[in-house]
Amino acid sequence: MRSPDPGRLEALRAAAPEVERQLPQLLREVESSWHSADFLPDFQGEAGMEQLRRLREEAAALDEDTLTVLIGDMITEEALPTYAGWLHRMGGAGDELDSESPWRKWIRGWCAEENRHGEVLNRYLYLCGRVNMKEVEISIQHLIRDGGDTETGTDPFRGFIYTSFQEMATRVSHLNVARRARERSAELLYTVCSRVAGDEHRHARAYTRFISLFLELDPNGVLVAFEDMMRRRIVMPARFLRERGGAQGDAFRKFETVATRAGVYTPWDYVRILESLLEAWRVPGLSGLNEAGRWAQDYLCGLPERLRRVIPRLPAPPADPVPFRWFLPPGAEPAAEVAAG
Repeated sequence: MRSPDPGRLEALRAAAPEVERQLPQLLREVESSWHSADFLPDFQGEAGMEQLRRLREEAAALDEDTLTVLIGDMITEEALPTYAGWLHRMGGAGDELDSESPWRKWIRGWCAEENRHGEVLNRYLYLCGRVNMKEVEISIQHLIRDGGDTETGTDPFRGFIYTSFQEMATRVSHLNVARRARERSAELLYTVCSRVAGDEHRHARAYTRFISLFLELDPNGVLVAFEDMMRRRIVMPARFLRERGGAQGDAFRKFETVATRAGVYTPWDYVRILESLLEAWRVPGLSGLNEAGRWAQDYLCGLPERLRRVIPRLPAPPADPVPFRWFLPPGAEPAAEVAAG
């Protein structure tokens, strides 16, 4: 592993006492927090089968686009081992520091809370009876095996900027799935997705606080990292998503089409998240910067308006049905693949 940049390592060490102080607010107590079993049928009791019947009844009313996005969100959450490994490799925040450092405590606590997201959504989909779970599990296995590239390396500044952005993005996606569920009277799914979104909101606040601490220590370094990431664009954690026999990323492109046309996550959300981060980190008002910092500040502050001019010119996602193996009966082949064969 490449040694962390000395400046970054110093920033992490300097911020550690404040992170330690804030941990009780950033993470929830395990035994008093929510768990998957709180929302799913309890088959130990006599009411379990009736709870399952109601779950399947509400899931039957969901349209396929909503289910598609729910599956994609669940698979993204289930790839947690990849994200955990990436955080532990981050220079100065993971393996370089002792096991009881606040950074290591945060990473473990974050992983524990994130673990239940994929778990509860996976169980809901398994029980709903509308999904070919073997094909979904194949996609999960592929995504974990293929790994991911956040394009942040081991830099904690870039890493925590990325997680700040992505936690906000996943919150938006889960909240919009919850909204679509409620429109179809799927109240259990609404509750589950809302609770997951609540975790994502709290985690986003934590990561943005970390960057705020770094800005006090090295504002130029943070702004230059932020500028570089936005020039490259923030990549999605599930961008390698694929199905059985598919190429890396093929399923993600289909999933992205469905999520955009369903209004679950769109380019407009991307801009709004950027604006939220600029405001949270008070980027427009930062002063005392060096030349590189001022250059990055100017670029970042002007970026939302540039994106708002570009987005209306993007092509609208097609309205045609988007086939996924996730909905096929076991052993069936998509129509296009049968014809090609």
